[in-house]
Amino acid sequence: MSKLEYMMRPLVAFDPANKDHRRYYAEFLEYGGWGTCPVRFVCPEDVGHDLPTMIKNSLIEYYVGREFRAKDLFREPSKRRLVGTGPGGYGVVVADKPRIKKPRKPL
Repeated sequence: MSKLEYMMRPLVAFDPANKDHRRYYAEFLEYGGWGTCPVRFVCPEDVGHDLPTMIKNSLIEYYVGREFRAKDLFREPSKRRLVGTGPGGYGVVVADKPRIKKPRKPL
């Protein structure tokens, strides 16, 4: 084993769930290079992008997945209803629940 191979930074695959990996990418964006990064990220050949673009796309997928989980995608739509129109014919939503008429009590 050569000294250069021993001194090299380890190769790792970028994991958006890893806080350290996200911090390394933020430092890359701040300083414009990987000089302070203690690891080297591997860019798979099937991605077809450069490393920063691949990391950016994986971070977008990670954060969108965290915000809109599968259970949120299949929930019922809200019960809002269109009550009237505003100037220019735009809809105005003012009620979250449909009005339910209560039966009148007989006299």
